[in-house]
Amino acid sequence: MKKNILFFLGALLITIAAALLVNQWLGGFENPGYVLIGIGQWSMETTLVVFLVSLIVGFFILYLVFRFLGWLLRLPGQVKARTKNIKFNRSQEALIAGLVDSAEGNWEKAEKVLIKHASNSGAPLLHYLTAAKAAQSRGAYDKRDEYLRKAADQAPGSDVAIGLTQAELHLSGNQFEQALETLTRLHSIDPTHASVLKLLHQTYQHIGDWEGIRKLIPSLNNNKVLMEAEIKLLETEAYSELLKQVAETGDIKEIESLWSEIPDHVKSMHGIPAIYFAAMIEAGAGAQVEDELVKILSTSWDQTLLVLFGDIQSSDAFKQLETAEQWLTTHAGDAILQLTLGKLSLRCDDTEKAEKYLSYSITIEPTVRAYQLLGDLLFARGETDKASECYKFGLELASSEIVSRIDTVS
Repeated sequence: MKKNILFFLGALLITIAAALLVNQWLGGFENPGYVLIGIGQWSMETTLVVFLVSLIVGFFILYLVFRFLGWLLRLPGQVKARTKNIKFNRSQEALIAGLVDSAEGNWEKAEKVLIKHASNSGAPLLHYLTAAKAAQSRGAYDKRDEYLRKAADQAPGSDVAIGLTQAELHLSGNQFEQALETLTRLHSIDPTHASVLKLLHQTYQHIGDWEGIRKLIPSLNNNKVLMEAEIKLLETEAYSELLKQVAETGDIKEIESLWSEIPDHVKSMHGIPAIYFAAMIEAGAGAQVEDELVKILSTSWDQTLLVLFGDIQSSDAFKQLETAEQWLTTHAGDAILQLTLGKLSLRCDDTEKAEKYLSYSITIEPTVRAYQLLGDLLFARGETDKASECYKFGLELASSEIVSRIDTVS
C-alpha cells in the first residue's frame, strides 16, 4: 500500500514539474498557444498550459476514483478471504491442541475442539479421524462411528486411510468381526497394501482363522510385511494349528490332503511331523504312516516320533519290534527307546524281553509310564508285591512332577 502511494505522489510531482517546464518553455514564444473546445452553442477557450495541467489533474482524479471503486468491489472478497484465513488458522491451532490433548489422555476435550473446527480446516480428515480415536478411548462407540462417517463424507477419496483407522479402532475394541469385514473390503481395493495385510494378519490370529492366515502368507512375504524369520514362524504356527483342527475331525483323507499341501521346509520343522503322525494314528491309519515314520527316525532321531511309533498298531508287530531293536546300536542309552521296546515286546507277548527293556528304561530315567507298564506286567504274573512297589514309585514320581509344575507356575 505504501509503495502505491509513493508511486502515485512521485508520478504527480514529476508531471507537475514537467508542466512547469513546458510552461516556461512556451513563455519564450510571442504566442504561447491556446485551446478552443466547442460543443453546439457552447465553447471554451483556454491557454495550452492551463489545458494540459487540467488534463493531467483530471487524469489523476479519475485514476483515484477508479482505484477507489475497484477497492470497494474487492472489499467483500477480501473480507471473506481474511475471515476464512482466520478460521483456517484457528482450525490448525485446534488440530494441534486436539492432538496434544489426545496424547495426554484428555479425550473429551480433544474431541470437542477437533469437531468444532473441522469444517474450517484444510485437513478435516485428520480432525475426524483423531476425534474418532478420542471417542473410542472414552467408550463413545456411537460417536466414533459418526465421526468416521463424516470423515468419509469430507474425504471421499480416502477410503483406505479411513478404513484402516476404523479397523484399528475395531481391533482395539475387540470387535474382530467388524474389523475383518472392513479389512476384507480394503484388501479387495488394494491387495498389496502393507498396513491392510498386517492388520488382516493380526485379526486372523485373534479369531483363530488359520486357514485365512495360510492364504495370506504369500502376500505377507511378497510385500515384505514381515521378516523372513517371522514368515517361517508364522507358517509353522499356521500349519500346526490347521493340522490340530483337521485331526479333531478324524478324517484320514482330509489329514492326508492337508499334509500334501504343506511345504517341505515346514514339514521339516520340529514338532510338525509329530502332529501329523499323531493325527493319523488317532484316526486309525497308523499302519499307513509306519514306513514314513521309520524313515524319518532312521535319519533324524526324535523322541516324540519314537513314542508315536510305539503307539502304532502295526499289521506285523514282530517286524515293528525288530525295526525298533535296530536302533539300539546307536541309541541304547535312550530311556524312551527302551520304554518303546518294552511296549512292543508286550504287544508281541514276550514278557521277559519286555521286563528287561522296561527295567533298563527305569534305570536310565524313571518315568510314570514305565513304572505303570512294568507294574501291569508283574501283576499279570502274580508278583503283586513287586507290582505294588512299581505302582508306588510311579505315583510318587507323578506327585513330584505335579508339585514341580505348580512351583514353576507360581
